[in-house]
Amino acid sequence: MAELTDADVAVVICSAEAAALETLVLPGHAARALRVAPDEYLFVCAPAIADDVAREVRDRIAALDGEAVVLDVSDGWAGVHVTGDDVPHAFSYVSQLEPPAPGGFVQGDVTHVAAKVLADDDGLTILVPAYWADHLRGRLLHDAPITEGSR
Repeated sequence: MAELTDADVAVVICSAEAAALETLVLPGHAARALRVAPDEYLFVCAPAIADDVAREVRDRIAALDGEAVVLDVSDGWAGVHVTGDDVPHAFSYVSQLEPPAPGGFVQGDVTHVAAKVLADDDGLTILVPAYWADHLRGRLLHDAPITEGSR
């Protein structure tokens, strides 16, 4: 059975002209770069390195688009991590989205909420706006064959 735990992640947003984002050199630090719109990237990373990721992106995008905006928006996002046996099957109970391949992501409806779904080697990380955190957790535990993991 799949297991649900909190995902300890930070989120940095970069909004800029699409052409600038096309040529942006992405940050290191194991930050996941999610192109969520033509003019927007979300960078998902460990909270300890969010400042470094934001600084790198801010420094690099400034040379490409002087009006770009880079912000640490971690407080606006909440996430859970689903691991264990048959995660894709468990995920199918709460979304019609195809789970992404490891290293990939999809965005769309999960538990009737707009979500970002990132695939890792051991499962899925699901991000939603922070005000949907309790709803997401409750629906995953109620509607899918997922149990509560240790927090």
